Amino acid sequence: MKSYIKDYPRPQLVRRSWTNLNGSWSFRFDDGDCGEQQEWYAAFPEEHREIQVPFTYETKLSGIGETEHHAQVWYERTVEVAQTELEGRRVLLHFEGSDFVTKLWVNGVYVGLHRGGYARFTFDITRYLRAGQNRLTVKAEDSMSIEQPRGKQRWMKDSFGCWYVQTTGIWKTVWMESVAEVYLAGLKLTPDVENHQIRIEYSVESCIGDTPSDVAAGVGGQRPAGAKSGDSQRPAGAESEAGRWSIEAEIEYDGVQINRSSKALTGGTVEDVVSVFRPDVTPWGVYRWTPAHPELYDLTIRILRDGEVVDEVFSYFGMREIRIEAGNILLNGEPLYQRLILDQGYWEDSHLTPPSEEALVDDIDKLLAMGYNGVRKHMKIEDERFLYWCDVKGLLVWSEMAATYAFSDNAVQEFTVEWMEIVRQNYSHPCIITWTPFNESWGVPQIKINQKQQDFTQAIYYLTKSMDSMRPVIVNDGWEHTISDIITLHDYEEDGEVFFERYAEHLEKLMSSEIYHSQFKSSMAEGFAYAGQPIIISEYGGIAFSGGKEGDWGYGNTVSTQEEFLARFDRITTAIKRIPYITGYCYTQVSDVQQEINGLLDAGHEYKLPPEKIRAINCKEAGLRRINCEQ
Repeated sequence: MKSYIKDYPRPQLVRRSWTNLNGSWSFRFDDGDCGEQQEWYAAFPEEHREIQVPFTYETKLSGIGETEHHAQVWYERTVEVAQTELEGRRVLLHFEGSDFVTKLWVNGVYVGLHRGGYARFTFDITRYLRAGQNRLTVKAEDSMSIEQPRGKQRWMKDSFGCWYVQTTGIWKTVWMESVAEVYLAGLKLTPDVENHQIRIEYSVESCIGDTPSDVAAGVGGQRPAGAKSGDSQRPAGAESEAGRWSIEAEIEYDGVQINRSSKALTGGTVEDVVSVFRPDVTPWGVYRWTPAHPELYDLTIRILRDGEVVDEVFSYFGMREIRIEAGNILLNGEPLYQRLILDQGYWEDSHLTPPSEEALVDDIDKLLAMGYNGVRKHMKIEDERFLYWCDVKGLLVWSEMAATYAFSDNAVQEFTVEWMEIVRQNYSHPCIITWTPFNESWGVPQIKINQKQQDFTQAIYYLTKSMDSMRPVIVNDGWEHTISDIITLHDYEEDGEVFFERYAEHLEKLMSSEIYHSQFKSSMAEGFAYAGQPIIISEYGGIAFSGGKEGDWGYGNTVSTQEEFLARFDRITTAIKRIPYITGYCYTQVSDVQQEINGLLDAGHEYKLPPEKIRAINCKEAGLRRINCEQ
């Protein structure tokens, strides 16, 4: 991989020059919601605190560490902008994640807002800047509403069960970059393994009037918040000055050029199909991405005018195919048995925000060492650096949306808009093999019988498929499925033999709308029938392993020794592998989280058990399963 991808917040669309705005910002609570009326964006209050972005005020690493809910918070810092960054260029301000409504002022002038806590968003701030020092002022508005996607963030004063301290305001990296006036704003990479080619969809944004007509109008690009339609109007006579615009892709593997392609740039969206077939480089003609061999191609993209480079970005892709056939999930045509672990992505001192990139890499390495080949990233859209390292190291990812906890028109709208932003944002990562928009009827509590709630889940399924036809979509992970490419069941049975007997001989009943296990839930919603989809136990275990401290929480009876834990873990994991029609499992969970103590790692993400013993259980064969952790 290219060395300059290191630390870059958006690793599949990289430019060499960028500015990280993490660090110390001025910070102020606004409990009376008076900041806008008093124009804090014009003059930030003298009485304020300092906060370490991107950590939220609730966390220790923020420097504040107050867990009480505050609905409005403000941030401010100055940034230096050189005159050269404003001459014929655009300056973009990116927020990787800020919860929930984020408003921006630059030098006291309002730029715009974004709704949603988990997706990246961008403001074009060029027109608000001047050479030299500039003030960025941010207001974040959050609530305890259960109509907004909140995942595992509590909506009551105190934490309870498996819901934790809320996350308010900026919680992912804030950064800035200077781009050309015609620049690549988006990239969609779709591998076509059968035909040995990569499909590339470019989204180009234009802010001047001397490019081809559609580009000049800014059509097809992902226009940043704050950009005005008037920014892209073509002046009279521009057609004669347009020049020849093109966009080219150069593909390499390990420093060897594989192919190069060029297309005329005639609009805001350009599509290309480029072959990667090179039997002279590899006997198979193409390097395929798998967990054991996560082969990645480097991709350089250039926008050119009359042969001169205007914009250059770097990316990468993996050639892999995921499909479902005859009740099996196939990766590159081979049956894939998934050994997943539930990953909530919480850290003791920084909550939802990873304390560092090294912490993400360390987690991935530990999961691989324990014999897992994937994670179900639960109720969270993780930092994109995590997806990058999963791409590099070969860890499969189920990407799951943060849930609402009410069904209403507001909840439907908030969920839908943000989910589609996320699918589009993370589409090109080869590690993501499954989309999981819903979990355990959260946000759709009457889905078993309620037509409107069933319609909503089906709409999200088809919207997701309209953007991504290749990946499976799971609708309502755990139970009460409507339309779903995989049927997933959650079962925290402690006894291995009971577990085995429950699933061994009663598939027909299990796949009905009748009660299927001791949690009194049905696998299918009423009006929907099992149609031969693959079946995965996507939550099990959750063994509470602690010394029995008051307030500790987990599933079932607590164990207090490693021997007790490993014996129970072995029995239930082996029971699942003995059931021939089950194609994988997902153990709960990676690490302890606040009051929940059922992790294989503790709250500090250190091993609670010898990893080689967990690996031996995950990798051993049982029944008809042939499991090779080296493949």
